[in-house]
Amino acid sequence: MKRREFITLLGGALLAWPLATHGQQTGKVWRIGFLTPRSRPSPTGQDAFSAAFMRGMNELGYSEGKNLAVEWRYADGDYKRLAGFAAELVEMNLPVMVTYGTAATRVLQGATKTIPIVVAAADDLVVAGIVTSLARPGGNITGLTLIDLDMSTKQLELLKAFSPGLARVAVVLNPGNPANPTVFKRIQATAPALGVDAVALNAATQQAIATAFADAAQQGVGAVIVAADAFFSGQGPQIAAAAAQHRLPTVSLHRDHALAGVLISYGQNVAEFHRQAARYVDRILRGAKPEELPVEQPTKFDLVINGKTAATLGLAIPPELLVFADEVIE
Repeated sequence: MKRREFITLLGGALLAWPLATHGQQTGKVWRIGFLTPRSRPSPTGQDAFSAAFMRGMNELGYSEGKNLAVEWRYADGDYKRLAGFAAELVEMNLPVMVTYGTAATRVLQGATKTIPIVVAAADDLVVAGIVTSLARPGGNITGLTLIDLDMSTKQLELLKAFSPGLARVAVVLNPGNPANPTVFKRIQATAPALGVDAVALNAATQQAIATAFADAAQQGVGAVIVAADAFFSGQGPQIAAAAAQHRLPTVSLHRDHALAGVLISYGQNVAEFHRQAARYVDRILRGAKPEELPVEQPTKFDLVINGKTAATLGLAIPPELLVFADEVIE
């Protein structure tokens, strides 16, 4: 396994931040909001991204139930619920709110222009028009920006490397995600050069994910790309099960999807982004203004291959991918 440095922080800003400060003050309970399209954890489970954020807060001296109270709002994949949740959080007049995903960020941005918003992770914030620039975000929003739109074409190349004869690929999209149409357009533009035809399949629920994979198999699709989406990010087991049922090589953004059985994951470590978002929250609680905090951008992408899934599908891992893989799951 090769490990490279995960991230370079823009201008060194975050590296200079103290590791334990405001959260260690006694007698004060800080109340913040957290809006995400992901599913609410079960009573016995834990959402990986929320847990990563709380781990970051704990490292800075904050502890839920002691000096920190978090107003959690999970949309359970229903993007239509985001507006109502955003209104609730704004009404609370919290000192800072955290959000995940382009859709949730846009909804919260529309609900307030004054309350600081920290983006734990979302598609390119500049391209989406959410911030004016990385160095000077302006307005009340800062945080961490992904480059998901550029991942999709690379993911197609990875599938082609596994299956040189691949002629048709399905792209599973969330119709509620405003960034997903652009993802599909990019794949459509790239696919012909690789001799591949791309088809779009929509899914916005767990059942719809299963249906999309079934439709892909019926249409003679040879592989599947799962578009970057906040709801999809929490559906690794369901995606892996559907891919296995229909014997479809599949690639997605998230490492935990590969751990669940998806053939390939390639992209940024979004859970780590949530942990890093805690530093922004701490700075704002200590008086920093969002427009003064540069947006962080990833410079490293992880390639994870599930060797067991490859063997089950009868696919040999290309030697060139073995060289570059950060992790091969046996």
